[in-house]
Amino acid sequence: MLFVCVHNAGRSQMAAGWLRHLAGDRVEVRSAGSEPGDRINPAAVEAMAEVGIDITGQTPKKLEWETAESSDVIITMGCGDACPIFPGKRYEDWKLEDPAGKGVESVRPIRDEIRSRVEKLLAELG
Repeated sequence: MLFVCVHNAGRSQMAAGWLRHLAGDRVEVRSAGSEPGDRINPAAVEAMAEVGIDITGQTPKKLEWETAESSDVIITMGCGDACPIFPGKRYEDWKLEDPAGKGVESVRPIRDEIRSRVEKLLAELG
């Protein structure tokens, strides 16, 4: 499963963290960005740490064609036309507020919404 946002510093990193936490090794988790940032959003790191998930070891990565092509499920979060479309893939576009430039108080609701969506996705995938 691939999570894609613009900077790969907030939403997609939190989603990948939740999926790793909730699914363990049952799902291969990837995240990337169309224009990756320099580092993960500190407020996203803090918000995830509050729920016991450490995403400090992750770094923003550039969305590569091969990564998208080899993923069965691609979840986009605001990367628009920069996200490649491949036939036969399951796509979802999650409309989520961008945590960039926000404090942890504003990132918590985004974190919790992402958890709900990841849980729903896992239930659908069985």
